[in-house]
Amino acid sequence: MLASPWRIAVYWANGETEYSIDVEGIESMTQKLSGGLVHELPADLIKAITETPELTDLWENLTPIGRNEFICWVEDAKQEKTRHRRIHRTVEELLEGKKRPCCWAGCIHRTDKKPSKWQQAVLIDKKPKR
Repeated sequence: MLASPWRIAVYWANGETEYSIDVEGIESMTQKLSGGLVHELPADLIKAITETPELTDLWENLTPIGRNEFICWVEDAKQEKTRHRRIHRTVEELLEGKKRPCCWAGCIHRTDKKPSKWQQAVLIDKKPKR
């Protein structure tokens, strides 16, 4: 018998995140969750996504760019409370059918495209508004 009702183990391999959950009455479930183009899926976002099978399916049906945008948005938070709020909002937006985070300028870490002029000036060069 398990000491607690469930246990999560996370492993990174080939850009995918693997998790396994042991639940009382269920021997074991293993599934791979896809990350983004640039960012790996963090453990706290994995926990939120794997709370329901519907969320996991919605996550896997996103494009790699869409997953990358959500991950970057969460990872870009400077404060822990902002990060938690963004994870909660990610869950809400996935359930609403959104494919990208609302009101997000986009990941500046991608190497497959140049940042837009606005991204370069405001997010990378940190130029003040005129």
